[in-house]
Amino acid sequence: MPRTGSATSAGGPSRTAGDPPPPTPDAPPGRLARFRASLARQAARLRTLATAALVVAAAALTVRLLAEPPLTQRDIDAAVAHALETHPPAPPAARAWEAIAPSVVRVRALDKDSAANDEAEGNVGSGVVIVDDGTILTNLHVVAGAERIRVEFFDGHVSDARVIALEPAQDLAVLRAKSIPDDLKPATMASTRNLAVGAQVIAVGFPFGIGPTVTSGVVSGLRREFRSPEGKRMLTDLIQFDAAANPGNSGGPLVTVDGEVVGIVTAIMNPTEQRVFVGIGFAVPIETAAMSVGMSPF
Repeated sequence: MPRTGSATSAGGPSRTAGDPPPPTPDAPPGRLARFRASLARQAARLRTLATAALVVAAAALTVRLLAEPPLTQRDIDAAVAHALETHPPAPPAARAWEAIAPSVVRVRALDKDSAANDEAEGNVGSGVVIVDDGTILTNLHVVAGAERIRVEFFDGHVSDARVIALEPAQDLAVLRAKSIPDDLKPATMASTRNLAVGAQVIAVGFPFGIGPTVTSGVVSGLRREFRSPEGKRMLTDLIQFDAAANPGNSGGPLVTVDGEVVGIVTAIMNPTEQRVFVGIGFAVPIETAAMSVGMSPF
């Protein structure tokens, strides 16, 4: 007859079918759990330290702001004045000269008697490089009748030159040097459209062969006319200026304070027979000068 009641498993205590399973004992904490707990403790400590550091920094800044007086307009003005005293800006004429200097040349026109002499002075005038291939703009009366033309560049390089274009009506000539310095810099030309009476201008050239010489003045008038002393030529639409110019300045540039060419110095007016400056000089506008010899100035 079958037996009822408890069943017995081999090697273990007896258990009836309705009894719940025995509880499973808790597993000991693993290595990963311990590492996570350590990270959490360190993060909490860092947050506490960061908060304390911010509180200290804010307190220090507050103390400093309270201890120092606020910056006033007088303080700002004093700082600006000190900066100007210790590092004064360059005068306008100095800035203009620095910009135009590499483009100014001495022009010597030699006659038949002196053409073979490299040291001969000849008729001295000025010129300005307008193209980096050695193209130079000057006055016609500087080179008229010359057997030989020599030009001296800013670095002392000397070369023969030839006439490649003439505009007698504007007393202009274009020269081309046979050899040029390395990295020859042509002048920057500026429109005279916005040139105003009273604007500061600088004349650069070789008055009486001395130079390069820089003089400064203002635009005295626009659209002036001038008749040559011989009465042979009437020049029109000229810039009148009062920067000192003398024989030898002819053909040199008249420039703005930025060193941009607005005219070619052409003539001076003197009611006496003395060929010296009395405060009235004339320049051909650069647009007229460039276009009259077949070039665009811009």
